[in-house]
Amino acid sequence: MAVIHHTTLKPTKTELLAAWLPARPWYRGAPAPVLERAGGFRLDDPEGEVGIEFMVVTDATSPQRTDYLVPLTYRGTPLEGGEQALIGTSEHGVLGRRWVYDGCHDPVLVTELLSLIEGRAQAMAQSISDTPDHEVTRSHTGAVLTGGTFAPEPADDRDGTRLPTPGGPVLHVHRVLTPTDENPPAAPRGALGHVATGWPGPDGTRLRAVLFTLRSA
Repeated sequence: MAVIHHTTLKPTKTELLAAWLPARPWYRGAPAPVLERAGGFRLDDPEGEVGIEFMVVTDATSPQRTDYLVPLTYRGTPLEGGEQALIGTSEHGVLGRRWVYDGCHDPVLVTELLSLIEGRAQAMAQSISDTPDHEVTRSHTGAVLTGGTFAPEPADDRDGTRLPTPGGPVLHVHRVLTPTDENPPAAPRGALGHVATGWPGPDGTRLRAVLFTLRSA
């Protein structure tokens, strides 16, 4: 199980993302976002080497607050061939220098995410060690998605990120989150699978949305 260290990170995750987000094709905000950590969850790397986090950040630049999903991986050494996915480096108070990546390009994150969708991996709390996150829900119908590690080939556009799986279906990463009144959020119509969760909203509300949708194409 991953150990969560409550320590310093310089620059912080939101500082790294504030510089990275505006260049994404799915980003909807101003050139200089004001980001707040809103929620998310983690997955464990079976090898214990890579930190895996699914972070929800809120851009509070305008009254029309926008919530973004950013899958992240944290590595102690650079990801081979991952230069285009690098968000930045940061100094961790316990672990030292960490290379921070857009996790959609990291085979460890994608493999464990597909395992979560299939029900073979457990979502873990974002900020507490060795604690399952039972608010994260998932579904899956159809063939096995992957039998092992593979090289992800994500494609970004204004609607988010599309990630083909070795089994054939395409995983749609909803980068801009659309809250729903459903609790828990159900899989969209025609989906082969999904992942959903909630996070704190303004004024003590609880927002919930589908984060990932698995479709035939």
